[in-house]
Amino acid sequence: MDKGKIIAMLNQDIEGEHAGIIQYLTHAYAMGEGEMSCEIEALAREEMRHLDWLAETVVELGGIPSLKRGKMRMGGKAVPEWMANDVRLEEDAINLYKEHIKAITDLKIKRLLKRILSDEESHRGDFQHFVDKSRREEATDLRGNRKDDVTKVLNWGIEHEYTVILQYLLSSYLTPDKEVRKEMEDQAINEMQHLGWLAEEMVDGGSSPKIEHAKVDRSKKTTDMLRSSIKIEKEVTEAYDRAAKKIKDPGLKKLLLRIRDHEIYHTRVFTDLLKEEGK
Repeated sequence: MDKGKIIAMLNQDIEGEHAGIIQYLTHAYAMGEGEMSCEIEALAREEMRHLDWLAETVVELGGIPSLKRGKMRMGGKAVPEWMANDVRLEEDAINLYKEHIKAITDLKIKRLLKRILSDEESHRGDFQHFVDKSRREEATDLRGNRKDDVTKVLNWGIEHEYTVILQYLLSSYLTPDKEVRKEMEDQAINEMQHLGWLAEEMVDGGSSPKIEHAKVDRSKKTTDMLRSSIKIEKEVTEAYDRAAKKIKDPGLKKLLLRIRDHEIYHTRVFTDLLKEEGK
């Protein structure tokens, strides 16, 4: 099988992992704090690890990892129905991985896909357990319909964080510079934290997070990646600062200022890296 076909299959797998991450996080945030939501977030992190392995393999083959999100199963009015949809999403992934394992002849890639398949089969069992557990515990959807200036700020923040997570991850896969790769990955992880904080704040405040992203910069040259990252970090630092000044709730104001300070740190890290690239 030629590399182009393998890359296409792996990118299909990446898109499935991407869908799983967002679907599971959406469900976890909507349930609020608790044992089951924490367990679901842990499963989402495992899917993130799969996406990372797959993306690195695509780059090794000479391809570009897909940023497209695959089809999610977001129906259902009650938590047990969500968990049943998570089971179905895992079954979709299991069937696709089995198909790709059968088709791909490269032994190293086949071994990787079998490793991921093992996790997906375990995840299916976890979500089957959560169907019963959510019924037993009478887990409920804690999201509300609140829509005001505060929710606009929080949803804007979520959109920004999701966008730069994808941007920094893509940059980390494509740059040949090991230090830049590490910092891009580290800052992407920090942005994931921000997204979680903002989504949880929305649910706690009686609103519903919208986890969507804006246009992602897809620069392939390291200096262009860094310049784009610096630009967006400076812009978002100012935006978080303006938002914090308008927010009256002291806890939310403190959170926005904390995130702003992280963005300032990111700008300085990327600026130093750009200077090193110029030497």
